[in-house]
Amino acid sequence: MTDARLRHGRASLALSFFVQGVTFALLVTRIPAIQDRYGISDGLLPVFLAAVPILAGAGSVVTEKVVARVRPGVVLRWAQPVVLLALLGVGVGSALWEAALALVVFGSAVGALDASMNMMGVSLQRAYGRSIMLGFHAAYSLGGIAGASMAWAGAHWDLLLLVSYLPAVVVLLPVAFIGSRWYVDGSLVEEGPGEGQGKGAASVSFRLLMPLCLVMGFAYIGDSTVSNWSAKYLQDVLGSSEQLSTVPYNVYMVTTLLGRAVGDFGVRRFGAVAVVRFGSVLAAAGFGVVAVADGAWVGMLGFTLLGFGLCVIVPQTFAAAGRMFPGASDTAIARLNVFNYVGFLVGSPLVGALGDAWSYRGAMLVPMVLVLATLVYARSFGEEPARYGGGHERPHTADVG
Repeated sequence: MTDARLRHGRASLALSFFVQGVTFALLVTRIPAIQDRYGISDGLLPVFLAAVPILAGAGSVVTEKVVARVRPGVVLRWAQPVVLLALLGVGVGSALWEAALALVVFGSAVGALDASMNMMGVSLQRAYGRSIMLGFHAAYSLGGIAGASMAWAGAHWDLLLLVSYLPAVVVLLPVAFIGSRWYVDGSLVEEGPGEGQGKGAASVSFRLLMPLCLVMGFAYIGDSTVSNWSAKYLQDVLGSSEQLSTVPYNVYMVTTLLGRAVGDFGVRRFGAVAVVRFGSVLAAAGFGVVAVADGAWVGMLGFTLLGFGLCVIVPQTFAAAGRMFPGASDTAIARLNVFNYVGFLVGSPLVGALGDAWSYRGAMLVPMVLVLATLVYARSFGEEPARYGGGHERPHTADVG
């Protein structure tokens, strides 16, 4: 496979990560508008919000079976347009059942999309022979910032959901679909087009994968805490204004982007184990600062540390699963991806329940401890795939641009 083709594959996959970042941000940042449009009660809203990650987890499980027969690039090529059209469906409908149907489609497709994107990212990293996984997730963060900015504009000018969503879908859907022509499955660098499909599912040991699953869950508990509680914490606990309370999440997204943009260089220089350890300590320190902050600006410093710390963990967890099971990486990543949604489901209700029963300052210590527990499992991020079994270790190609 030529270096040029690998570079094109890397660029097209980064585009898909960017598009998904925009899409997901447009959905989650306009939840109040969705609730108003469809008349979803406060009691029913958590059911809708929980349904999306549950269905996404199911979609990831199904993807594990599908990629045994077709390449992950095929799944991604068709899942991404479905996710975009489902987003548009949320903006088009007016009846409650229409919102439910659109979110069912969105959740199911996003699980397939997340799993297949990360499968391809891991296989491309293996083909490159060096860390590039954080760069893909940096593209996702950039898309999230763009999507959140578009959502802010829609809310600021009180635009209909359809008016907010339609331009993004009209632009991004054809761009993503055309870009999918250059997808490259890095596993085919060493294998023929028909080789490797459907192999290795039985060779993935859940016992060996479990440390990475726990790390993934811990990371997303931390991430969902920031996503769902940063604004309320700043306003209700630290006494900020409503306008200032919207800043921490944007700061978090920007620091996530910056951390991921340089993270691959850190992995190449110091190794994945050191980077993950540093990230978990920094994220735990961020939660600690948030918990003891005596004002809004100190609280924002904590959320800034959180962004720099958490941003490296998830991409490196996917990469570690690929190294651990080089002959069955697609299966390992599909199973690992489920814990993305487990963490998302657990994190927000956990912090909310502890905040109501105890205090929100105290609640911040729980994700702090969980993220810090990543240190216990840091050796699972080492570059010794051969001792884990699950297939042969491929030789790397020369570095490409």
